[in-house]
Amino acid sequence: MLGQMMDVPLSISNLLVHADRFHGDTEIVSRRVEGDIHRYTYRDAHRRSRQAASALQGLGIAPGGRVATLAWNGYRHFELYYGISGSGRVMHTINPRLHPEQVAWIANDAEDEALFFDLSFAPLIDAVAPLCPKIKHWIALCDEDRLPALKTVKPIAYETWLAGGSADSAWPVLDENAAACLCYTSGTTGNPKGVLYSHRSTVLHALGSIMPDVMGLKATDVVLPVVPMFHVNAWGTAYSCPIVGAKLVFPGSGLDGKSLIELFEAEKVTFTAGVPTIWLGLLQELQKTGQKLSTVNRMVVGGSACPPALMKAFKDDYGIHIHHAWGMTEMSPLGTFNALKEKHLSLSEDDQFKIHVKAGRPMFGVDIKIVDDAGKELPWDGVAFGDLLVRGPWIVKQYYRRDESPLVDGWFPTGDVATIDPDGYVQITDRSKDVIKSGGEWISSIDLENIAVSHPAVAEAGAIGVFHPKWDERPMVVVVLKEGRSATVEEILAHYEGKIAKWQIPDDVQFVDELPHTATGKISKLKLREAFKDYVLPTAGEALAGR
Repeated sequence: MLGQMMDVPLSISNLLVHADRFHGDTEIVSRRVEGDIHRYTYRDAHRRSRQAASALQGLGIAPGGRVATLAWNGYRHFELYYGISGSGRVMHTINPRLHPEQVAWIANDAEDEALFFDLSFAPLIDAVAPLCPKIKHWIALCDEDRLPALKTVKPIAYETWLAGGSADSAWPVLDENAAACLCYTSGTTGNPKGVLYSHRSTVLHALGSIMPDVMGLKATDVVLPVVPMFHVNAWGTAYSCPIVGAKLVFPGSGLDGKSLIELFEAEKVTFTAGVPTIWLGLLQELQKTGQKLSTVNRMVVGGSACPPALMKAFKDDYGIHIHHAWGMTEMSPLGTFNALKEKHLSLSEDDQFKIHVKAGRPMFGVDIKIVDDAGKELPWDGVAFGDLLVRGPWIVKQYYRRDESPLVDGWFPTGDVATIDPDGYVQITDRSKDVIKSGGEWISSIDLENIAVSHPAVAEAGAIGVFHPKWDERPMVVVVLKEGRSATVEEILAHYEGKIAKWQIPDDVQFVDELPHTATGKISKLKLREAFKDYVLPTAGEALAGR
């Protein structure tokens, strides 16, 4: 027997329809690459998104065709999110921070037919266009009078193109399992892999993300997503904000501390989300200028583990609570979010903080487990650590254009090593490829980095394993000092005393002006290991001398 309820498909376009009907006058504010501030409403965005959907017909791209973007967070990019997917085509966001050859590889693998780009990426388009013969349409996100003169292709101005569409067109009724969005993994080893989201998975993820113990968004919030719209759909905020009618503030390319503070204050932002490197820069700007954030009360950090010292500084000095979130491109991306349970409210502030520094617990829609090397499930005791596996309706089951499935008995292996405590809180120990293996024992690079960053002179740190003739490898920490501060190797190493087991303390410290980062803002351990592949630890020489 089947239920007797309406069969209304979960379509991305319905999110914007809802925002128009019930929050039509709520603002969407964008700092444009042209340098000015643009304002309009959800009603305006809905009208122009329908116009974009109609204009796509004129490009001759069939339903299911891939349409790419190389763009910052802004209102035109937002319109394409809905116009492309809502029309039955596939929205493909590409990370412009990648090397041009990698951008071209991704566009060719996706078989993109059109590409929309922000003006700041015009040089990248000149480099990429000759390598992408399947892309027939190049649209610059600008007015006709700002159309760039490119060397390799003749672009169309977005506003001119948009004018050819009809704002009166209706959204098509789509199968909720139809492909809607395509994102590629960062590809730190080998070529990136495409993750193809459906309308159903995207809407369910958006609904899951707004729950009270997750992002907890509401109509009174002003949301500024610092995480780029080219990085896992800005963690879904472009879909979740229209559901609740939250005001959206798009920062464009201005992601430095000074630019963000200006927008936070001018637009009375209450909620923001981004990677740790962004919040580190913001904290340094606040400390340097003595400014405060008058309305921001919640920040989400993801992408990589947030150093506890950073969380503590924002809470103690600025009254802002940083919530840890964890996930992956393959998970749309949210998997866990850190929020306390009722029984934790009676704990001391220090004991609550010990919970806050964890990656959080899964929201409904995500199931988790940890397993040993043999695939045997391990206990949730907060001590046993193993490979973290996940499953759920917004988690990948197969990569785009790949025949083999990554699943293991129906579970997706994340590549993370973690513990899970009795309440379901996940603590990411490390990426399996970044764990430092010393004498048969594992040392967490995340733990080493967090301790280093808690030193008052350290701005950023990356920990890697370096070859050792006796122990196979030993940890070394690579440090960037804060501006105007100094520290010695001995002082940094002494800072580890009493915080971890003596055998886990790094064997050496190297000071550098800056650390390498991936295209998504994480510290690139791959490049760090490459830079120090021939480095000889002081303790390695001692071990050789003692043979």
